Amino acid sequence: MPSIQVKDVPDNVHAALRRRAAAAGQSLQEYLLDLFTQEAAQPTLDEILDRVSNHVGGRSGGSMPLETVVRILREERDSH
Repeated sequence: MPSIQVKDVPDNVHAALRRRAAAAGQSLQEYLLDLFTQEAAQPTLDEILDRVSNHVGGRSGGSMPLETVVRILREERDSH
């Protein structure tokens, strides 16, 4: 499994993350892995727009009802 190394973390940031990890009953590594996992699970706006545009032939303008966008995103989510 790949790993990530973050250098030059300010002392106050490191201390805050260690405190939060301890409060959650986790090691710092476990806590950060949970944060990274949550972040990766949330698509960016561009990722969402790309998903929708893949169903309608591109992002060249135009419009579609919100209900259609929601349906497309739910169908894609359910297919994975």
